[in-house]
Amino acid sequence: MDRILLGHGSGGKLMHDLIKKYIAPIFELPSLMDSAIVSLNHSGKVAITTDSYTVSPIFFPGGDIGDLAINGTVNDLAVVGAMPLYLTVGFILEEGFPLDNFERVLSSISSSAKKAGVKIVAGDTKVVDKGKGDGIFINTSGIGIVPDGIDLSPQKIEVGDKVIISGSIGNHGIAVMSERNDFVFDPPVLSDTRALNGLIAELLKQFAPYVKIMRDPTRGGVATTLKELALESNKNILIYEKAIPVHDTVKGACDLLGLDPLYVANEGIFVAIVKSESAEKILQLMRSHSFGEESAIIGEVTGEGGKVLLKTLIGGTRIVDMLPGEQLPRIC
Repeated sequence: MDRILLGHGSGGKLMHDLIKKYIAPIFELPSLMDSAIVSLNHSGKVAITTDSYTVSPIFFPGGDIGDLAINGTVNDLAVVGAMPLYLTVGFILEEGFPLDNFERVLSSISSSAKKAGVKIVAGDTKVVDKGKGDGIFINTSGIGIVPDGIDLSPQKIEVGDKVIISGSIGNHGIAVMSERNDFVFDPPVLSDTRALNGLIAELLKQFAPYVKIMRDPTRGGVATTLKELALESNKNILIYEKAIPVHDTVKGACDLLGLDPLYVANEGIFVAIVKSESAEKILQLMRSHSFGEESAIIGEVTGEGGKVLLKTLIGGTRIVDMLPGEQLPRIC
């Protein structure tokens, strides 16, 4: 037997064997109880998030659906100021999905969780008929603690604040697209999927009072994230095209395909809006971390109104808005 069968989701022996042979050992689950009992020996508020991952293809340059699921959930906790602690992982598997691919995804999940310093404590597995899924879907939930003194909100954004991004944009979306369509770029574009909780913890440890808000610009890219912040704060945000880090290969791929890097998905960077007087020191700290070496100040808050404006390379200014639909589907 080398593929997922409907019986693997039946609740009977096949399902029990799948969990005991593949899932429990890799995740180091001590028991198979209906719920996990965990300890939260921390002061502060509790942060909870959930997400689902349907990326196609499931393996792409620089990552796969497994590490994407872990890193995405860890980052969702981290950008609200939480220390991620525990995750749950649920699988929806399609009948016929190769077991060796499942093992590969499980190993990726386990490795990524260990790198991020979080523990997988519970999960679920369901199997759907062949043709009614797409190989594998993953749902994750995460829980973390927000330490005392951390209070991030778009309502704190003020005129004069600076916009900092922690790395180059568009890598994940272009990596997935190139694998999906058999495009070859030289050098190859790798997904930026990674857990950012270490970098963010260092940032907040030293500069928490000066950080207004953080977001990870996944689906919809940097443009959508900044537009959301502008609307939530009713502030105008001006960004500078020349300051936004974009790898040449990503820029070339976007030009070739008629895409705008500002709207391409990312999985390993975050946007922070910070007090102006601390922006340079924050930037210096971020650049000292291996996941923040390409950090840059890319803009500033300029007034009331809820608009995002881009100062172009040729000196003009254009409005940046949300896309009415998907620029590039099935990215995360």
